[in-house]
Amino acid sequence: MTADVKASIAAFLDAHREAETRFLAELVKVPSDNPPGDCRAHAERAAKLLEELGLEVERHVVPQGRVVEGGMISVTNLVVRERFGDDPVIALNAHGDVVPPGLGWTADPYGAEIRDGFMYGRGVAVSKSDFATYTYALLALREAERQGAGFSGTVELHFTYDEEIGGLLGPGWLLEQGISKPDYALSAGFSYDIVTAHNGCLHLEAEIVGKSAHAAMPESGADALEAAARVLTALYALRRDLRGKVSPLPGIGAPGLTVGLISGGINTNVVPDKVTMRIDRRITPDEDAAQAEADLRALIEREAASLPGISCNLRRILLAAPFVPMPGQERLVAAIQKAAEGIMAEPVGTKGVPIYTDARLYSAVGIPTVLYGAGPRTILEANGHRADEKLNLDDLDKATRIVALALADLLSVKDA
Repeated sequence: MTADVKASIAAFLDAHREAETRFLAELVKVPSDNPPGDCRAHAERAAKLLEELGLEVERHVVPQGRVVEGGMISVTNLVVRERFGDDPVIALNAHGDVVPPGLGWTADPYGAEIRDGFMYGRGVAVSKSDFATYTYALLALREAERQGAGFSGTVELHFTYDEEIGGLLGPGWLLEQGISKPDYALSAGFSYDIVTAHNGCLHLEAEIVGKSAHAAMPESGADALEAAARVLTALYALRRDLRGKVSPLPGIGAPGLTVGLISGGINTNVVPDKVTMRIDRRITPDEDAAQAEADLRALIEREAASLPGISCNLRRILLAAPFVPMPGQERLVAAIQKAAEGIMAEPVGTKGVPIYTDARLYSAVGIPTVLYGAGPRTILEANGHRADEKLNLDDLDKATRIVALALADLLSVKDA
């Protein structure tokens, strides 16, 4: 990459820093909570903003049957393709759906308020920020080409709307339908590290079924709540055991287990005939996802069957396989790390994270993928999924410059 290309990218982003901030603010101001998962309005607003910047936007509407089956109301995924030459094709993926804001905010969660250099709002860091990062990095490349830079390859923006429920209607659907066939993928992340691995996740629903009876004659029934208590005791014992099985991959931690929802019973004076619970099992990259699910099912079925008259129905809600290191990532890592020199005050390293993301969907079909974008060192610093989610606008600027330079490197910039 020549000094002229670097200078062109820097000059463009210097001149458009405020415009990038306004672009992000417009995205934060449009709610896209999932649940309930009706993100059509946000997708249309994002598409119009992109078109106003001179980008051609494809709107890919997921069939309603698939959407309802996935538990959402509407899903429109956006794809932008900017062709500079022949291969490679590099996809940049961020999600526009967000978790509901909840309580405890000191700022309007849809206000995009800027305070002391931070923008506040739901989704501002996870991951509407990278709509801005990736869009303005692409615009910087386009300007460099206009000034004479030679690139080889295509950049695609994949802005999708179902990450909060697993991604199968977003990147999963785009890849399944053959709408995109990238050679590399960059997924939304943070600025201080490159993520090369993350946990998977199993969501399992357990329905414990017994037989109702009058509370004056409980022995004539089969108490589903008593059976559920045995299941819960075993699940929490498993959670304690899992904490000792720390992954050797930095940043991953140990497998986890949480019972997040539970419901049941008929009335105070009736033996409960049904208790339903939902379990979240975090699966590390060094675990086998299928075996983790089989073991969890066996534990629940065994404990439920320990009382007479009790049956158990299990239903998988989600199985997101872990995102594991793979060949080809090293090229993305090297380009980002090289680009970060002189921009970040410290070297940008690699690590794993305990969450799960859409990156795994690209990796699962053989596409080398890493996570990198705008944000702090951890999701906790950003208040991701919590009140007062925030983004340091300096991190947005730095990440945009790094992504633009990394793309220029990967697309083999040549002298014109």
